[in-house]
Amino acid sequence: MAFFDFEGKKVYYEVHGEQGEPLVILNGIMMSTNSWKPLMKNLTKNNIVILVDFLDQGQSSRMTEGYTHAIQVRLLHALFELLPYERYNIMGISYGGEVAVQYAVEHPEYVRRLVLANTCARTSDWLRKIGDGWNAVARTGDGLAYYLTTIPVIYSTEFYERESAWMDRREGTLIPYFSNPAVLEALIRLTDSSRDYNYLDRVHEISCPTLIISCSEDGLVPPTEQILLRDRIKGSTYVTINGSGHASMYEDPAAFLSLTLGFVNLDDEPVQI
Repeated sequence: MAFFDFEGKKVYYEVHGEQGEPLVILNGIMMSTNSWKPLMKNLTKNNIVILVDFLDQGQSSRMTEGYTHAIQVRLLHALFELLPYERYNIMGISYGGEVAVQYAVEHPEYVRRLVLANTCARTSDWLRKIGDGWNAVARTGDGLAYYLTTIPVIYSTEFYERESAWMDRREGTLIPYFSNPAVLEALIRLTDSSRDYNYLDRVHEISCPTLIISCSEDGLVPPTEQILLRDRIKGSTYVTINGSGHASMYEDPAAFLSLTLGFVNLDDEPVQI
């Protein structure tokens, strides 16, 4: 648990575990390092796990003006140069997957394996409109309205109904959190930073082994977006988690962990049949 200085800002990160391949986990927009606590026991059994809050997330510094993903890519590179490992396994979910795509293109020598979950190679017009809607509500300062606009669509209908008590607890935590003007301003900037994201013409440059995780009930970044990644990343592995929505690590943690850790911990040598 520590901070490092980056372009005049403070970046918060954590390193867990004692052995194994280093696995870097990149958050979705509304997440932080705390979001991974329920999964840490399993994540750290055989791996060193590195968590980081992007700028405008968690305990990292808040920005005061708009930016693009490029600053988050530079942040990640600064972290990797600070840590003692030669190469990293990166798992990025949603927003974190977008940053992971760009990092793998720009700095392939640092990436051993890549896991892209519930993410995309571009911000489609449809997804951009969703983000514009989120930000329009955020600008009202109404934490309840922001919760009701953003959170239900992240989860599958089946999960939302089955885990109603868990969702009620989330509501009790997130509505006060979203009612903080500084939090909403940060979420607006984070969402806007994805507005012009488009790596469709460069994603084919990714050369490391790549696992793409899609979810059948993801209504935010649907499987059609992961298929675009699959078709452009040579030799990639594509898997669908049936019945799960956008937050696959919560909806089906067994599948999410099995896929991510199984892929990351494969040997570099190809399997001989």
